[in-house]
Amino acid sequence: MTYTKLPGTDIDVSVLALGCWPFAGGNVWGAQDDDVSIATVHAALDAGITFFDTAEGYGNSERVLGRGLKENRNKAVIATKVGGGHLSADDLPKACEQSLKNLQTDYIDLYQIHWPNHNIPIAETAGALSRLRDQGKIRAIGVCNFACGDLGDLLAVAEIVTNQLPYSLLWRVIEREIQPMCLENEIGIICYSPLMQGLLTGRYASVDEVPDGLARTRLYSHDRPMARHGEIGCETEVFNALAKIRSVAAEAGVTMAEMALAWVRQQPGVTSLLVGARTPEEVRWNLPSVALTLSNDLLKRLSEIAEGVKNKLGNNPDMWMSESRMR
Repeated sequence: MTYTKLPGTDIDVSVLALGCWPFAGGNVWGAQDDDVSIATVHAALDAGITFFDTAEGYGNSERVLGRGLKENRNKAVIATKVGGGHLSADDLPKACEQSLKNLQTDYIDLYQIHWPNHNIPIAETAGALSRLRDQGKIRAIGVCNFACGDLGDLLAVAEIVTNQLPYSLLWRVIEREIQPMCLENEIGIICYSPLMQGLLTGRYASVDEVPDGLARTRLYSHDRPMARHGEIGCETEVFNALAKIRSVAAEAGVTMAEMALAWVRQQPGVTSLLVGARTPEEVRWNLPSVALTLSNDLLKRLSEIAEGVKNKLGNNPDMWMSESRMR
């Protein structure tokens, strides 16, 4: 494992982070046993993964992670998120206290705004977060799903260290505007869905094999039962790109997942990748990617393969909605 620091802090994090949303199970992920989730947390620690990401909105994920880290809190960096409905000066401290209780800890290393809320003044939210930091309940402030407008508004009133965004070979919308702004302001990018919810592992041979719970994004047709957008998707472009990526990986003698993770890890401004794992075995699948460094020529070749998907998606960085919630 390799490590880096959250920008502007002394907080060391592993470049692979365990994304804990799958611990919630449910309609998106399917049934999940809490004991298996806890074993997955322990396997991650054993592998040198020290960075764990969850959210108050992920069902019982915070509670499961708290149980998994109960005897190992000093070895872990915990990131969690406060929902957009809890960003007022009154609600935010209460939400933080509940997350602390769920996680069985007295501090959160990185406390993130999950989504912007344009009905609550950002200065009010920033003030509440700053007070929590001054009280020692959180160590650093981050955001998720902030595009340039909201990011600029927040930077005027607060210090933030990270922006958690969807970023992968198949989702590169942030490259147009958001990534350059993060680089300019020394904000680390934490990438979620770097394997595009299993597509870049080669798990699905065709679009029909993708479960409805994972086929909600704008990559897929609006005809999928759980989709909330109104677009035709880019399924042809996605599976054409996957076939080419699979061939390049075979040529290089690595798995698709290893290559896809190495590609995103080597992009400018990336601090850490959130890799969801539901079992100890799935944790181990992703570890070889840390030692893999792709040549500039290979990085460029992979980017060119996925260019058609990037162009089809346009400028909207919201994975799920046609009318972007990211301003």
